[in-house]
Amino acid sequence: MTRKLGLSFLTCLGVGPEDAVRAASAAGYDYVGLRMLPAAPGGLAYPLMGDATRIRDLRSLMADEGVEAFDMEIVRISSTFDVEPLRPFLDCSASLGARTVLVAGDDGDEARLTASYVALCRAAAEFGLTADLEFMPQSELRDLAAAMRVLRAADQPNQGVIVDSLHVSRARVSIEEIADVPPSWLHYAQICDGPATIPLTRDELNFAARHERLLPGEGAIDLSGIFAALPADLMVGVELPNDRQSAGLSPEAWAGRTRAASLSVLDGACVGRVA
Repeated sequence: MTRKLGLSFLTCLGVGPEDAVRAASAAGYDYVGLRMLPAAPGGLAYPLMGDATRIRDLRSLMADEGVEAFDMEIVRISSTFDVEPLRPFLDCSASLGARTVLVAGDDGDEARLTASYVALCRAAAEFGLTADLEFMPQSELRDLAAAMRVLRAADQPNQGVIVDSLHVSRARVSIEEIADVPPSWLHYAQICDGPATIPLTRDELNFAARHERLLPGEGAIDLSGIFAALPADLMVGVELPNDRQSAGLSPEAWAGRTRAASLSVLDGACVGRVA
């Protein structure tokens, strides 16, 4: 079977929402991911909140291009997290037809992080959205085991975890751990490849994740094993920023190359477990 694929924001980093939709459509993607909140203070984002005309036009463009919004970025839960300022973001995400919000854990106090995540899940539920935790070794939510502890304690109907193949490799998560995740906690995964050598520092991990991911099949990550352990019908976001390989290519061309490489690996792998 051919999985549904989404063009993740980082793949065409620096491309605005409208051009991202056009690139996704031209490359044959089913979905697109957008970043409306920055990953770090002053970071790149396209805040559509409050711009009713642009939201309406973007919805019309997605309908014309046959592409839907899926994942919206990025909510970072810090020690001072407050869900109330996020309501315009959640409202806008729902208005665009998105399904989920990507969540990073930046609070080293796991109990407080869990309480904040519960508050976010409850607010997101009001807008028909899921809230999906992304574990990253360069964050305070370093691996799948930590994410699972938060999810078990949170116990929210719209909670979830993102299995990103790069972070699986960097955090040394086993295929058995992935297979143990309840299907109801899986709303989408992310694919890319990477070298066997794991960066040692947080800065190095961040740089590699944002600028040096490899096309599926060009690295050492066990992509076949990872995706065989996930539900067969799970949507896969292609998150593949690579400054060197994408240089000189149009967003449409790079999106097409990343989609073709991803499908080559996914279609050649085991179908995946039954949800």
